[in-house]
Amino acid sequence: MWRRCWRRRGLAAACLGTALLLLLCAAPRALGPAFGNRALGSSWLGGERRSPLQKLYDLDQDPLTALAEVHRQRRDLLNSACSRHTRRQRLLQPEDLRHVLVDDTHGLLYCYVPKVACTNWKRVLLALSGKARGDPRAIPAHEAHAPGRLPSLADFSPAEINRRLRAYLTFLFVREPFERLASAYRNKLARPYSADFQRRYGARIVQRLRPRALPVARARGHDVRFAEFLAYLLDPRTRREEPFNEHWERAHALCHPCRLRYDVVGKFETLADDAAFVLALAGAPDLSFPAPPRPRAAAASQDLAARLFRDISPFYQRRLFDLYKMDFLLFNYSAPSYLRLH
Repeated sequence: MWRRCWRRRGLAAACLGTALLLLLCAAPRALGPAFGNRALGSSWLGGERRSPLQKLYDLDQDPLTALAEVHRQRRDLLNSACSRHTRRQRLLQPEDLRHVLVDDTHGLLYCYVPKVACTNWKRVLLALSGKARGDPRAIPAHEAHAPGRLPSLADFSPAEINRRLRAYLTFLFVREPFERLASAYRNKLARPYSADFQRRYGARIVQRLRPRALPVARARGHDVRFAEFLAYLLDPRTRREEPFNEHWERAHALCHPCRLRYDVVGKFETLADDAAFVLALAGAPDLSFPAPPRPRAAAASQDLAARLFRDISPFYQRRLFDLYKMDFLLFNYSAPSYLRLH
């Protein structure tokens, strides 16, 4: 099993390398040099200890632990969904790898999806890599998100990208798409502490969709209604002007799970167990992942999404579901029961 999976992984990395090299020949700039020439110093590359990826495939034998079986099934479901629902795809460009963060010390590649515990995962990676000391929970959020604190896969040369893709454990965490969307609206457009975000996006939404808006709303964008936010997402002009902001961009568009092989697909709904699984593979089982949402908070998140979508017409619910449909399909989420799609 290990050898078969390794061959498949190497072939996928080789295909990606061909694509990147072709793009580099056509592009006026190379991948960023900041981390490009650094040697891989992890001891497991020299065979001194098993890598996280080797540990995972060692688990992928009978009898599996219950959690290892869950993750094997998620990998299989993702691969099957990619086969069924994707056809010819464009070549990946360097910027497509910007969300894939690199931990050379432990052999990890993590694709972060905003609103899916990515702040806490960045804290953990800073602690793992030695760039921050002590309990990850004590690392300020602004430090976790500071540009350049964690290298991105896009910062490396094609050869070094492929080396890491072949040898490192690659993982991402996803969330029920509409709960994630509701969380993005609440935290970025409805909360008063997001003034900068409201001025950038909220003001644009108000100016486009509220013809008789008060001057203060047009300037500050502080009172965007959920229906206006959804109309902005569905407006063809939005994506013509610029890509979606990462907080509401689809997870598959950020992480490209049908082009990059993901070994672990973690879910927000099972965050504690899935985070512990990854940290055990990384050889850091004693590292405390910041506490996931309590059951009451998780229920409140579901209630928020149901409440926000209650006043959205079935026509717009269907259009929005179509926009995020690939995330539902690839990550095995059912359409929420509160939607009226028929």
